[in-house]
Amino acid sequence: MDRFLDSDFAAGDLSEISPRQPMSPAQLGDTVARLVWEGFSDFLVSPALAQILERRGVALSDGIPPRREAEEILIFHLWAHTQAIQLAFVRRIPEHLHRSVLDSLHHAVFEDMVANGTPRAQLPVFEQRVSARYSEYRGAADTSDERVGFAVLAHLGTGAGEGSEVDAGLLTERAMELAHPLKDYLGDVELSEE
Repeated sequence: MDRFLDSDFAAGDLSEISPRQPMSPAQLGDTVARLVWEGFSDFLVSPALAQILERRGVALSDGIPPRREAEEILIFHLWAHTQAIQLAFVRRIPEHLHRSVLDSLHHAVFEDMVANGTPRAQLPVFEQRVSARYSEYRGAADTSDERVGFAVLAHLGTGAGEGSEVDAGLLTERAMELAHPLKDYLGDVELSEE
């Protein structure tokens, strides 16, 4: 996780998060959920992801990956933002506030999914996938930054071999470019009780 802590990448629009004004966990969770969706939407239509998916044997439809791969990319973006929150607030705020921010973030993302057509009945299965991926990505990050990209790549299509190292590297860099600036910014944010 060392590169997650000292990278120089840019993140989404952090202007809604003011370190001078305390935010409730729900407000911060909602704001970070918007960052998740912004990053996800941008990456979903990026040439970099299209190339990764093409090498993995995944056919795009009008430049958009199939639902399963899109959900995997969403989970990956959600995990990167979750990591940023955890790194920013570890030992700095009470555990219940920390947990409340993460719960608010996930609740906002899941409700957005329902509002955009995901049947509510499918959420429990999706949440189980999220939990399994988080565990897998965290274990990979504990081993090395590079393993994160390979862990994500394992869930995108069936292709293997050519380009895997490059693709895993691109995914690892993406995680850092999402997590690091948010972690730094949140380092100055004051959380208030709701």
